[in-house]
Amino acid sequence: MIAKGQKINDRYEIEKLIGEGGMANVYLANDTILDRKVAVKVLRGDLAGDEKFVRRFQREALSASSLSHPNIVEIYDVGEDDGNFYIVMEYIEGKTLKQLIKKRGVLSLPETIDIMLQLLDALATAHDSYIIHRDIKPQNIMIKESGLVKITDFGIAMALNSVELTQTNSVMGSVHYLPPEQASGKGSTIRSDIYSLGILMFEMLTGKMPFKGDSAVEIALKHIKEPLPSVREINPVVPQSVENIILKAAAKNPKNRYHNVREMEEDIKTSLDAERQDEQKVVFKYPETDFSDTKTINVLKEEKKEPKPEKPVAKQITKEDKIENSNKKKIVIIASIIAVFTFLMLFIIIILPKLSESKEIKVPDVYGMEISKAEEMIKKAGFKLSSKKKASDEVDENLVIETDPSRNRYVKKGSTITIYYSSGSKKIELEDYVGQNVYEVKAKLELLGIVVEVEQKEVEDSVKYEGKEQIIIEQSVKKGEKLSSGEKITLYIPKILSTYPDMVTDAWTLERVTEFCEKYGLTLKYSYKETNDVDENIVLAQSPKAGEEIFENDTFKVVISKKPAPTTTTTTQSSNVGQDVENSGE
Repeated sequence: MIAKGQKINDRYEIEKLIGEGGMANVYLANDTILDRKVAVKVLRGDLAGDEKFVRRFQREALSASSLSHPNIVEIYDVGEDDGNFYIVMEYIEGKTLKQLIKKRGVLSLPETIDIMLQLLDALATAHDSYIIHRDIKPQNIMIKESGLVKITDFGIAMALNSVELTQTNSVMGSVHYLPPEQASGKGSTIRSDIYSLGILMFEMLTGKMPFKGDSAVEIALKHIKEPLPSVREINPVVPQSVENIILKAAAKNPKNRYHNVREMEEDIKTSLDAERQDEQKVVFKYPETDFSDTKTINVLKEEKKEPKPEKPVAKQITKEDKIENSNKKKIVIIASIIAVFTFLMLFIIIILPKLSESKEIKVPDVYGMEISKAEEMIKKAGFKLSSKKKASDEVDENLVIETDPSRNRYVKKGSTITIYYSSGSKKIELEDYVGQNVYEVKAKLELLGIVVEVEQKEVEDSVKYEGKEQIIIEQSVKKGEKLSSGEKITLYIPKILSTYPDMVTDAWTLERVTEFCEKYGLTLKYSYKETNDVDENIVLAQSPKAGEEIFENDTFKVVISKKPAPTTTTTTQSSNVGQDVENSGE
């Protein structure tokens, strides 16, 4: 964990933690030389000693730094400082696409197409450089306030002409966007990224994931076996031309997908054209349920066939055959001599030293002892010694927690035994978090091992908290109290209740009412009332009334003013405007 104010490479001053993952943490930092904000990704300390993860981390830097595109996060620097492997990259102020989808639910068609075109253009550059991203998901896509899209995290990207680090790399990435070929353990191609883009486009237009399950394995199996749900059944606004793009991109058989991202890009550009409005649903050329290699299957079938018995053929032994048999005997004798010599060398170099090694003895049980007494006992038993501190809530300070190797195990005499002794309690004293951002506090506490739950709580003055939905208003454990790792705290954020405004007093127009209903997902019904008392097109009555709570999909009724038609006879008309509201739209 990098502390605030710490400098990486004596240049990048850490300001705060802004993200964390299974492989690395990301910090906001200030480049003290160029005086600019940067994002610094640091490999987690427990992985820094693992060569596989270090190579994968360095591969991310190499993959992304070789790419130059306005929709790909720029890499500025990469290196290692005091055991910390880091990547310095462009700092993006904005939201992830995942956050945008959660906030908005469903994105509009033009918005979705704009985001997709930016992503496709960026990935075309990556694919042209023979780099597959392999982890396309909304969490790895940043959206700036200007609408500019940036792809991040080439952490498991792979060059098309390289060898994978491990076999498991073929199925790394988020299982919700995992192509069937990767889920079944096969290699990745550029069409694997295209599948993930299809799932991503499905999520943007529906607000949902196409496949859900109780485990990663269950979801992966659905990617392999289950057909993609209909986008148009979930969101009828989506035209068939756009659904066809999603179906083609997310086809289970890679042969049915777009050949490359540029082909998909050209298809999306024309998807809303008038001539494509009556487009028929796409029909795939190749089967979706079974796309195994038929050549391999045929070979296996041939191998299962019983071989036909051959008729014995008599052969005359010639002089050449006798010479050949003599040579074979000589080769066998020479090979036997080499084998005996090899065995003797192995015996002398490997087996003999092991036979002469010192015997193994038991590690003493020093749990709960004072450190000085434990060290004395370990030395008397014939072991070398090292000592390390470790926080503990169960064992008092300066008493032994454990040894490595553990107590009662048999190890060679003269081996080094590490004693871990308590440095005291590791309970965390809580601060007053009211008024702070809930997600920043949650990340900080979870790094310390505290379980954090976030709940909404109704507030009296909703207007006061508009735009502050992520601010903490209360906490379940008070300032000054202490929690151990694994204990829980609940942070409360305001629950904003939306209510109907007074449209009559404020003289709302019908156009303004229509915009209001579209914003809150209401069904609008209206009727007209002739009157000379107010201008035309003004709200005379509303139902529900001002101050009542808004619920999505409610029916909202209003009566709108209308000038009377000119007549030759003056008549007196009496009516109840409130009653007109009740009868409107019927």
